[in-house]
Amino acid sequence: MTEAPRSLLRVLGLVFALAAVVGSVIGAGIMRAPGVVALGITSPVLTLLAWGLGGLLTLLTAMPLVEAGSAIPFAGGHYPIAARAFGPTAGFFTGWIAWLQNAGAGGFISAVFAEYVHRLGFLHGVPNGLLAAGLILTVAAINWTGTRITGASQSVASALKGLAFMVLVAILFATPRVYVATSPHHAVAAIAGSGALIMAVRVIYQTYSGWDAAIYFSEEVDRPDRNVARATFLGIGFVTLLYLMINAAVLHALPPSAFAGSPLAVGEAAKVALGPIADTVITALGLFSLAAIANLQPMIGARITYRMARDGVLPPFLGRVAPGGTPRWGVALMVAVALTLAATGSYESIVRIFAPWSIGAILMVTLSAIRLRFTEPDLPRPWRMPLFPWLPIGVAVMQAALVALMVWDDPAAGALSALVALAPVAVYRLFAARWRREAGLA
Repeated sequence: MTEAPRSLLRVLGLVFALAAVVGSVIGAGIMRAPGVVALGITSPVLTLLAWGLGGLLTLLTAMPLVEAGSAIPFAGGHYPIAARAFGPTAGFFTGWIAWLQNAGAGGFISAVFAEYVHRLGFLHGVPNGLLAAGLILTVAAINWTGTRITGASQSVASALKGLAFMVLVAILFATPRVYVATSPHHAVAAIAGSGALIMAVRVIYQTYSGWDAAIYFSEEVDRPDRNVARATFLGIGFVTLLYLMINAAVLHALPPSAFAGSPLAVGEAAKVALGPIADTVITALGLFSLAAIANLQPMIGARITYRMARDGVLPPFLGRVAPGGTPRWGVALMVAVALTLAATGSYESIVRIFAPWSIGAILMVTLSAIRLRFTEPDLPRPWRMPLFPWLPIGVAVMQAALVALMVWDDPAAGALSALVALAPVAVYRLFAARWRREAGLA
């Protein structure tokens, strides 16, 4: 008699789900973003308003996902929702771009981690690629042990990361403000120009990305109908508050003209407070933030391939679960791709084209939430979004506009992004019937 395949273990709680959201969002981006934003928005009041609006828009964007996710509490995040609304082909496309975005992020994060290690003065004789591989293999080993240990490690890492940023904010606020004369080339208007403003908006939006992390673990989080929604909204609220505090602290220490265009604006402010050790402190904080995010990438990616394999849209072996609750084949696949990207340096190409994938996955879920309201009006929805259908329509238009803006800004990257996203659909169509038979679904 054939043994029934193991399922994921429901051993995670609200604390982990919240840690996944916070840990996935807060990274090195917030250290760089204020410098880019200051090129487009030179007024401190408007800067804080822009970051607050970024958090509010993120909250609104999350509502269709939370409604659909609470009604369809399966692992894999965006995939099972899109598959339920539009069928397996649309589901495959959505799951593929979400998985690919996480794989690309894993390669990029590990490479930046290696650069930060060298910046701290450690292991100069070790090549970047080898250091990046070391991080990837370390987080893979943590994931390999089982869901309980991986979840606990993420919860601790996210808590420490949030605490470290709050300590930094306190130090910056305790520092007397430095007055810097504004150079003639700096704009004096509150809004510097349309191009710089568009870039500022994009950077703020991207710095909030990762807020959807909890939805991937719906089969492992206790009471997903309640806790995924709580974690998503509480996580976005905490991140928004922390981002406002970080920007306010930087603006307290320095005027915008002093860090506009800086690749590490928070570091510029830290120099005022900490002096010569500022670079070391900020680099170490960035290093830890990157490691915490890297721990989530194989965890998320393995849940996407697990659910897709269980539904027969990927080979069945990717749906196998180890005794500890880890879909180890899914982890291995994510690690293999991240290692390849980090070793070859091709992660830079992925970074250029992967932004539309994450936005596209959210757009698909938003459209799915709208469609499901009409096709399955009686589907139990533990959490329902307000202002239907206007809110999800507005969110969908915003996501589509962002994709269009990115394609308009870099048509070549946009075309390549579309090609990479769409080409595997043909492969899926070719093997779909076979995979379904092997999964016992045909």
